[in-house]
Amino acid sequence: MYIILVYDISQPKRGVKLLNYLRTRLMWVQNSVFEGEVTNSGFEEIKSKVRSIINNSEDCVIYYTFDSRNYTTRNVIGKDKNSTDTFI
Repeated sequence: MYIILVYDISQPKRGVKLLNYLRTRLMWVQNSVFEGEVTNSGFEEIKSKVRSIINNSEDCVIYYTFDSRNYTTRNVIGKDKNSTDTFI
């Protein structure tokens, strides 16, 4: 599945911890936005770790799931802060 995940964390320390974790699992797009292809079990692992980092009464994490990246189109207006092109 393909996911887009965005977050708003009230405390900088938690925000940095979440940022560092998500960078190991997804592609950083800009500021608090990540996207990437994951398995169902990988997505469950991400959600579990996110729950352990955030404070439910202060922070917000929103994610969108797609069956395939083929159903999404990515467009940018202005400068693309982090291209999502795949390279080897």
